[in-house]
Amino acid sequence: MSLRVIAGSARGRRLKSVPGDTTRPVMDRVKEALFNILAGDVVDSNWWDLFGGTGAIGIEALSRGAAFVRFTDLNRAPVETIRENVEHCGFAKQAEVRKGDAFSMLSAQPDRKFEFIYIAPPQYHEMWSRALTLVDDNIGWLTDEGTVIVQIDPLEYKEVGLKDLEETEQRKYGSTLIVFYDRKIDGG
Repeated sequence: MSLRVIAGSARGRRLKSVPGDTTRPVMDRVKEALFNILAGDVVDSNWWDLFGGTGAIGIEALSRGAAFVRFTDLNRAPVETIRENVEHCGFAKQAEVRKGDAFSMLSAQPDRKFEFIYIAPPQYHEMWSRALTLVDDNIGWLTDEGTVIVQIDPLEYKEVGLKDLEETEQRKYGSTLIVFYDRKIDGG
């Protein structure tokens, strides 16, 4: 499957895949649907592509006008792939690529706020709910109107007890489920 940027300033640019089978690239129709839902909210927003893989989601956000994306991944191959893809699409100045453990990073003192945190971890390891709970416990990572977007297999879904985030929407595309968690408004 060839990966490409589907809209915006880098439209049509091909993205390198991560060697091996450690990542699962997001399908174009899922990416298209996600960004159609977010629409104009992407412009000037800050993203954290937590389990970065190829960087396809963060790069798509940059292509559509996001101000900044932090890409993180635990393994060297995805980190190098993300760097190459970001460079190839001309977004090096608006991107930060870090190698490290997502859970350790989420547990740390927030060093900036994000409008969107995208969680699409390796499947069937409960990593998505662990990451979501860590964001909820360390809500300073999100802006007041921030959203956490989780991409998982529908079979993995379960309700997660949260205090500062609430599930607001789910969209299913074949074997992909996108779940949106918005930051609760104070007093709400």
